[in-house]
Amino acid sequence: MTPLPRLLPACAPAVAAPAAWAAWLGWDQQWDVGPDGTATGPYEAWQVIGLVLTLLVPVYWATVRRHPVSAVLGTSAGLTSAAFYDWSDDSTGLFVIGVGLIMLGSLAATAAACAVITFARRDRAEGTA
Repeated sequence: MTPLPRLLPACAPAVAAPAAWAAWLGWDQQWDVGPDGTATGPYEAWQVIGLVLTLLVPVYWATVRRHPVSAVLGTSAGLTSAAFYDWSDDSTGLFVIGVGLIMLGSLAATAAACAVITFARRDRAEGTA
């Protein structure tokens, strides 16, 4: 059996992603309608930025512990499931497209973040050696 300290970096992003979604985006369900009738929302830019910055912590943590695949897949799975749960009450069914975009975007962005973290730490380690 795998001891908990070895399993934690693999699971942390998968647990942190839906929790961060709930904290930053889950409570805001109101669309803002402007005087000209255009609707925006339900999320503000600062909420999405907060979500991304919050998720960088578990992604960094898992990546430096040599679990970059878990960081990418766990974060993407967590965000995808949170988006599916949050948006599944859409009567048009178009939420599936948004969920798919969340999945693809989070896979790409998290993979890029893991690559940057890995290369930055490698360069730093080579510079001090």
